[in-house]
Amino acid sequence: MKSSSIAASVLWACGALAAPAGLSPRQTTNIDTTVLQFALTLEHLENAFYHGAINNFTEQDFMNAGYSATYYNNLKYISVDEQSHVQLLSSALTAAGVTPNAACSYKFPYTDVKSFITLSSVLEGVGVSAYLGGAPLITSKAYLTVAGSILVTEALHTSYQRANIGEVPMANPYGTPLDPTSVYTLAAMFITSCPASNAALPFTAFPTLTYDSTASCWGGESIKLTGAKDIPAGSYVTFISGLSVVSVQGTISGADIMVEVPAVAMGQTYVFITSKDIEGTFVDANVVFGPAIIEVAPPAPVINDSIV
Repeated sequence: MKSSSIAASVLWACGALAAPAGLSPRQTTNIDTTVLQFALTLEHLENAFYHGAINNFTEQDFMNAGYSATYYNNLKYISVDEQSHVQLLSSALTAAGVTPNAACSYKFPYTDVKSFITLSSVLEGVGVSAYLGGAPLITSKAYLTVAGSILVTEALHTSYQRANIGEVPMANPYGTPLDPTSVYTLAAMFITSCPASNAALPFTAFPTLTYDSTASCWGGESIKLTGAKDIPAGSYVTFISGLSVVSVQGTISGADIMVEVPAVAMGQTYVFITSKDIEGTFVDANVVFGPAIIEVAPPAPVINDSIV
């Protein structure tokens, strides 16, 4: 995996920026528009992220970093995609009689082309997880189709960026769903302020969990995670990867815990400290710290000729 300190210090160290809870009465009575409003918040962030990079870096900057003119042009296509997502979600909210939230102010910590692409690959992965995790909340078939359509495009972005930083694009056979509060925890660290007129989202970020490494790890490898404060005795480390939710115990020392990465973890994996074993079904009420994001290298592919 081609990586940089940006992934460890920023994405794998998830900031705990809280926001006031509460929704307007209209949103409270319509879960679909609440989900769309949250999706728009994420799309605003991604749109600003790509606009900023394209304004900050020239095609020559990308070529100097080892990327082709074709890559730069494809990056502009990704930026246009995110812009289109903002427009579509805004229009859908307006049609539903809800004022769409405006873009916030953001701070993205990339410092050069390579750190931007590394951050892009992880942000896109979070976007896929957000749409996949939010899908069960949507009651309207029309809105579900829109969300599914956007999810497909976000997955294409993810695979493209992963390939361009040397990671396996399809490291896990399945996408990884993530609940809205966990997604908000990951996104909020990039938001510095929002317009006062924006409707507040009903989420408060979880406390910080960090994984201080810039390299991929492997299933069976021991890694160290660090909580915002001392980790309670008896806590579990819960990994969400693909459709698997696995809770294991590790060795706790103050705010640190050493734990073995389960074999089912592959690709971009979300890690939490939870108060109990929640294997099989993620329950955010049991989260103590997290999520941190780790990249787990998949094992070598083995083709089973008996499955035909």
